[in-house]
Amino acid sequence: MMVKHLQDTTTLHNGVKMPWFGLGVFKVEEGPELVNAVKSAINHGYLSVDTAAIYENEVGVGEGIREGIRDAGISREELFVTSKVWNADLGYESTIAAYEASLEKLGLAYLDLYLIHWPVEGKYKDAWRALETLYKEGRVKAIGVSNFQTHHLEELMKDAEIKPMVNQVECHPRISQKELQVFCQDNGIQLEAWSPLMQGQLLDNKVLQEIANKHHKSVAQIILRWDLQNGIVTIPKSTKEHRIVENANVFDFELTIEEMQIIDGLNQNLRVGPDPDNFDF
Repeated sequence: MMVKHLQDTTTLHNGVKMPWFGLGVFKVEEGPELVNAVKSAINHGYLSVDTAAIYENEVGVGEGIREGIRDAGISREELFVTSKVWNADLGYESTIAAYEASLEKLGLAYLDLYLIHWPVEGKYKDAWRALETLYKEGRVKAIGVSNFQTHHLEELMKDAEIKPMVNQVECHPRISQKELQVFCQDNGIQLEAWSPLMQGQLLDNKVLQEIANKHHKSVAQIILRWDLQNGIVTIPKSTKEHRIVENANVFDFELTIEEMQIIDGLNQNLRVGPDPDNFDF
């Protein structure tokens, strides 16, 4: 599968188009750095921004979006904006209230994608019913989940009227999520990678460096290209303009089948984030 441009999209199972590549803003605090990161990403052609209530930076993301679309001369409708409901708000009414709070902070009339952030046992089904309501009322373009394992998805879909359109999970060469990807593909759920660069821990990996040297690319670019060729949406985080540009410079080369297999072979099921089967927040 060849993704050729930063603006290329995958079509979710409800027909909504989602960019393959976006900007993540995890752990970026409110302030000028955040606003400038979002604004410069949009100015350099990014059409997707991913945030969450728990990041406590939706106000700045909204500001960056407004400045970015003004400077780039595009419309809000051309952007794909994602946020997530936090664990403390996972109830039917509280999830709807959380959605409204996120919209208010972002200064937006709607979100393109709203996700349940973590599969909190005994709570995520009520939250999913709320997302279904928001979707059926036309208040959000697409709904999905984050950090759901196969068994969480199976459990959710037992009672769901609408199956998730996206599952955003930790995914990088040390945790390649192959089985989950197959399950998602079989069920028409788009897999999306958070922390695709393993928070920088893979950038000096010798195997990846060898492949990068062959293509005259950075290790980060190799990993992001690997995501795309695996059919995984990716949202690398950066606040530096040159890095935002560099991360997206992955559309002028292709990894060979052998190189893809070598990168797949780095998998150790090793996480940098919490385990979705064992978290206490």
